[in-house]
Order: sequence, then C-alpha cells, then structure tokens
Amino acid sequence: MSYAVDFATVSTVGLESSPVAPALAGLRANEARYFKNKYDHVFTVEPAADAASTVEWVSRILKDERGIVIASPPLEATAFEVDGIRMAYVFYESGLSINVMYSVDDSGKRAVGFKLSDGMDIPDELSAFKFARQKSKLAGTIRGSYFVIKNKY
Repeated sequence: MSYAVDFATVSTVGLESSPVAPALAGLRANEARYFKNKYDHVFTVEPAADAASTVEWVSRILKDERGIVIASPPLEATAFEVDGIRMAYVFYESGLSINVMYSVDDSGKRAVGFKLSDGMDIPDELSAFKFARQKSKLAGTIRGSYFVIKNKY
C-alpha cells in the first residue's frame, strides 16, 4: 500500500523496524518537502516488496558502477519522473537513503546520492565515500555523499 509522505506531521509509518526510525522518517519528510516545494510533486512511497523493480534498478546501478551491495534490507521505495529526470529512492532499515537522479536526456545529469540518518554509522560498504553534513529541521543532521553515473541504465 502506497503512502503519501506528510512533511508537516512526520510519521514513522513503514519505517518502524529501523533502529533510527524517527531520524529516517525525518529524512524521508525532508525529501517530500523538497519535491513538493520545487516541483509540486507529492512524494509517495510504498513497501520495498511492492517496489521490487525500483529496488533492483538502484541495486544494479550500485553494483555495476561501484561494486556496492547494501547489506541492510530495504524498507520502502519510490520512483517517479519530474522535469525530465527519472528519480528513484530506497529507504533502508539501517537509516540509509539512496536516491538515483537519472536524466532522460542523454546529455543531462545522472548521479547516485547517499544520505545517512542522524545517529547511524557509515555502513562498511560506503566507507570509501566522504560525507558532507547539512542541517535539517525535519531530520536533524543529514550526512550526504554521491557519485556520477557513467553507464546507461
């Protein structure tokens, strides 16, 4: 069952099994606010089991581009297109959020972003990345990193 993320009232619905559920819910709400404000898009997620193709697409890009396999189980995912950019998000039990920004136009930007919820350690599989910090009213301190996608998916 899909769930429209409310950034006015942050809820841990769908994320309860995460040890950092409130922070992960804040991170998810932060993304929802961004897409609502920038694109007037309602950020809707569904259980990872119902979004298997999205989870598989993100996992394939990580494995093919950098040999990364995320150890934590995915909890929720979403995929949508805004302004000619295909977006995919996967939220993991560990508190990790991974997004893929994939421009439909071959000359556009394509990247994978990682965001760590407040209170979680950097997963071993992402230890090679440097994470920058940003403050969020909804999510506390978010640590983020990214890499540019080189191949076509």
